[in-house]
Amino acid sequence: MTDKTTDSGSGSTAASMFNGMYTEGARIHDQKAPDGPIEKKWTRRKFEAALVNPANRRKMSVIIVGTGLAGGAAAATLGEAGYHVKSFCFQDSPRRAHSIAAQGGINAAKNYKEDGDSIQRLFYDTVKGGDYRSREDNVYRLAEVSANIIDQCVAQGVPFAREYGGLLDNRSFGGVQVSRTFYARGQTGQQLLIGAYQALERQVGAGTVEQFTRHEMLEVIVDGEGEDRRARGIIARDLVTGEIQTHLADAVVLASGGYGNVFFLSTNAMGSNVTASWRAHRKGAYMANPCYTQIHPTCIPVSGEHQSKLTLMSESLRNDGRIWVPKNREDCDKDPRQIKEEDRDYYLERIYPAFGNLVPRDIASRQAKNVCDEGRGVGPVVGDFRRGVYLDFADAIKRLGRAAVEEKYGNLFDMYARITGENPYETPMRIYPAVHYVMGGLWVDYDLSSSIPGLFVAGEANFSDHGANRLGASALMQGLADGYFVLPNTIRDYLAKVPTSDLTEDSPAVVEARQAVAERTERFLAINGDRSVDSFHRELGNIMWEYCGMERSEEGLLKAIDLIRGLRDEFWRNVRVLGAADTLNQSLEKAGRVADFLELGELMCIDALHRRESCGGHFRAESQTEDGEALRHDDEFAYVAAWEFTPPSGEQEGVGAGMGAPVLHKEDLVYEFIELKQRSYK
Repeated sequence: MTDKTTDSGSGSTAASMFNGMYTEGARIHDQKAPDGPIEKKWTRRKFEAALVNPANRRKMSVIIVGTGLAGGAAAATLGEAGYHVKSFCFQDSPRRAHSIAAQGGINAAKNYKEDGDSIQRLFYDTVKGGDYRSREDNVYRLAEVSANIIDQCVAQGVPFAREYGGLLDNRSFGGVQVSRTFYARGQTGQQLLIGAYQALERQVGAGTVEQFTRHEMLEVIVDGEGEDRRARGIIARDLVTGEIQTHLADAVVLASGGYGNVFFLSTNAMGSNVTASWRAHRKGAYMANPCYTQIHPTCIPVSGEHQSKLTLMSESLRNDGRIWVPKNREDCDKDPRQIKEEDRDYYLERIYPAFGNLVPRDIASRQAKNVCDEGRGVGPVVGDFRRGVYLDFADAIKRLGRAAVEEKYGNLFDMYARITGENPYETPMRIYPAVHYVMGGLWVDYDLSSSIPGLFVAGEANFSDHGANRLGASALMQGLADGYFVLPNTIRDYLAKVPTSDLTEDSPAVVEARQAVAERTERFLAINGDRSVDSFHRELGNIMWEYCGMERSEEGLLKAIDLIRGLRDEFWRNVRVLGAADTLNQSLEKAGRVADFLELGELMCIDALHRRESCGGHFRAESQTEDGEALRHDDEFAYVAAWEFTPPSGEQEGVGAGMGAPVLHKEDLVYEFIELKQRSYK
């Protein structure tokens, strides 16, 4: 199918910005990345960043929201450096951060296998995997520091898998042809998080880090006007007592993860939310590329309407498992062991012979959807068709032996068996794509600073490294790179140049932020409607999955925006939030998070609507090649879409009024060191 879109260069095109849904503002660019050879930029930036002497560090305070790999590593590192750090998480322990759920591994350009890997190749694979929609400077830095991450984690005692001779082992992940993924069986995220956690707790014991568990950030405190505008703290709610607290600091770091739960069903922990980022967005932090969401191809399929959570099976399984469906629809009801080899379609191996089952996640997900849409899906019928394809280990067991497969993947097989009641050693697993990671997030410059000075963003909460699609095993890499190596070197430049905060709880910026939290809370409790928070969240998720999921179209996105606006109006009229504000109240917690999801969902659809091309995780039905592959339009869309929040006007002002037409700021993506070309894995 050929592209049906039109040129987007002038304000009068694109149906006048789709009838006023958004406006276009001034272009922006990253002012912090140094000039010169790309391999010297990070070294130069670290040297040019101002220093803070040890005595002055003790006078400075930093708030870090989130205790996953990015937040935990940053808190431990800044505490070790001597700053006073306040660390916040809504879980009962930092060890319950969602980073713990990552299974398969962490990338690093160590080239232990002598198979051609290098910093340059990791850089190239990441830019290509992101479909040429990420910043070269950020990605090269990520590849450059990746080797240091492994050394850091080994020193912390992370039990990476080792070969017979004692050297660290590697395996491959999607989108690459080398083995660069370090792993700890199928528990890599958990082991890495324990490493960061013990470093964090060491600083808690030393008194440099103050820890606040079961606290949720509800507002960012922004003081000053114009060039003097600064993030100076947060308003947080103690989730056990209900107390609203003010916490002031010289800088704030958001490391609060991604927003995949806008889809309701996702692989994220059920508590994962967008509130910290969205509250910052409403205060002026740009939200970049929100429509770039990743669908993971290796998830246990939905089994019915009762579910509120999906379970991921590690991408590492694609190293040895072969993905297939029956060639003939009539075989979909059969026991897969009874389907002859010649009647099986190993469709990834057929379509992409160079990469086979290790194509990137976005491609594997779309092809799984395609074969199921053709009526060749497997497993039980859910809704109107079968949502599943086989991930088969029969060949691997025959080649390696069951013991070897069990050693590599045993805990994943056990998890699958407990959830499905099926034995994957004997019967092929069934998998289907599901929402997993988000590449969009708050806009940051090379220093990880948002568009609000003093507000830094690390890990999945920022947009910076993955473009339109994240390669497997790169999330843990980015989180630890940001937390251990990047942020500590860039935030000091800011802290050295800005006067320490003199705000008090009586300062106007603080009073305003507390009042905003109080008004929202009072409104939630006063509505006293008929529908539960979860029912609104589920309906929003259905809209997002249907119209802004694996495939998007102009018609569907326009419909989704209309449906979301109507749903949001009903939410603020008819949601029922039980209980009180001054106590433990999970219904109130959920209400705040879903209210933010309802606004984010609209912005995601507007972003997807304006980007009339297909790239990575964003697939527009109107923009595809003749054989169904994503078709980019680099002449029109080679930019980061950074959205500025606009409050509603007129009668729509106040709590629950939603948002006005957002302002689009474009940051051009310039490729000097990698050739911009159509992505191919064939």
